[in-house]
Amino acid sequence: MIVFRYLIREILTTMSAVTGILLLVIMGNRFIRYFSDVAEGDFPASLLGSLMLFHLPSFLQLILPLAFFLGILLAYGQLYLNSEMTVLAACGVSPARILGASFWPALLMACVVGACSLWLTPAGLTQNEKTLTEQQEKADFSALSPGRFQKLGERTIYAESVEQGSSRMKNVFIAEQARNEQGQRVDVLTRGKEGYQTSDSESDSRFLVLSDGTRESVRPGSRVAEQLVFDTYAARLENGTAQMDVDDVELQPTWHLIGDDSNKARAALQWRISLALMVPILTMIALPLSRANPRQGRFAKMMPAIILYVAYMSLLLAAQDAVGSGSLPAGIGLWPIHAVFALVGGWLLYRSSRHGGTR
Repeated sequence: MIVFRYLIREILTTMSAVTGILLLVIMGNRFIRYFSDVAEGDFPASLLGSLMLFHLPSFLQLILPLAFFLGILLAYGQLYLNSEMTVLAACGVSPARILGASFWPALLMACVVGACSLWLTPAGLTQNEKTLTEQQEKADFSALSPGRFQKLGERTIYAESVEQGSSRMKNVFIAEQARNEQGQRVDVLTRGKEGYQTSDSESDSRFLVLSDGTRESVRPGSRVAEQLVFDTYAARLENGTAQMDVDDVELQPTWHLIGDDSNKARAALQWRISLALMVPILTMIALPLSRANPRQGRFAKMMPAIILYVAYMSLLLAAQDAVGSGSLPAGIGLWPIHAVFALVGGWLLYRSSRHGGTR
């Protein structure tokens, strides 16, 4: 029916605008955090794009339920102010039919949110964790920022300039601690006019090669220092010991959680399902709250709606923590909260219909 297509288009258009704004804010905040890590030399800037991309499903699973909720409030609120809902009621379109038309995009959004929470988010977070863990293990000098002292593994490194792509450095300074032949701890300072990173495929080892420099070692408290002048010096780079936390429930695939009877696994599984289940329940709440008249304005009931959404989300988060810690039985879990808010939505719909529905 043309009217229902019009209603669905209004909801999805408004929801898309809200999603874009919220996504821009959240991704901007995450980008700033990652960019500060790049500045600290934790990983190269070339990884920023892939890290943000794999974080996208985790953003969407939280944004889409709220954006769809606000989309109904704003879209239908405008229709009430323009008296379009009054015209629909005069033409015989009942609130129940409008609710039915609203449930079609709600089910679509629930499927999208479910795909993100049950599949895409754990896969994306796992890929990000794997990428960052591999980067820590490699101690790659491509992450160096020229003109700054940076901690890379057990070494503090300074390079006046770094060629992008080749990791070739100029005027390199390295400070580290080592053991001398007597087993005593010594501070070692190495300087070279140029340096680059290379690898040996046979031994699967990586080396930092410096040229035209000096290597000085001194034991703390001693006045004697050893100096080595070299044309070429190669230092073996030890791989890091960082390991990915494979037991983290946030990284576990959903089918693993289904077969896991632990409290944390049950809490994580119920949370993933809850994100999708929220969408149709929020639709029931949003439809009566969007009812407004020109004297009230389209934002008259926005504050009560936001309060209900915050209460809904806060209770789900509290219940998830309680199930994960074992203080709330997993058999009860998050389901009573959904039942309560479904009853709230049903009561609001009943109250709205008794007071005239779309009039």
